[in-house]
Amino acid sequence: MTQAIDLRAGMTFVKDGKLIKVLESNHHKPGKGNTLMQLKLYDVRSGSTVQTTYRPSEKIELAEMVTKPAQYLYTQDDLAYFMDLDTYEQYEIPTESIEVEMKYLLENMQVSIEFYGKEVIGITLPSTVNLKVVETQPSIKGGSVTNGGKPATMETGLVVNVPDFVQAGETIVVSTQNGSYEKRA
Repeated sequence: MTQAIDLRAGMTFVKDGKLIKVLESNHHKPGKGNTLMQLKLYDVRSGSTVQTTYRPSEKIELAEMVTKPAQYLYTQDDLAYFMDLDTYEQYEIPTESIEVEMKYLLENMQVSIEFYGKEVIGITLPSTVNLKVVETQPSIKGGSVTNGGKPATMETGLVVNVPDFVQAGETIVVSTQNGSYEKRA
């Protein structure tokens, strides 16, 4: 058991027999009244998404998850395909349930598949990934790490704010926790 204030994106819990994955979590303090947790939740079994609020002190039963190493193979018809690295068994996961993670996935990338019992729930990414910059503004002469930076589109479609010296065609290291630029690869 945990409290709603501890819920973060990617966590999975059980509520009324439903398996719920947190897509977004925001701590909201209105001008008057009590603090609330604004959550965007995904029902793993039905595929429905809902916006809701919880009181920060509300008790939540976290789902006990088991992870196995796997390799991302490809995406086809709204399904992402993964292969268990131990048994070579393949698993399908609806892309809607791993929408955020899809922005970091490249073919043949190693991830961990999350299971609730025998049910496939989602994936866990490595803490950083190497992505190629496909589009960005030209570099600025004298650009430094401390300047504001510029947006860059990665090969997966993810947009990352990068320093001015980064150019299209370069490979950079991106944090999967917050989608930020770490360094050149």
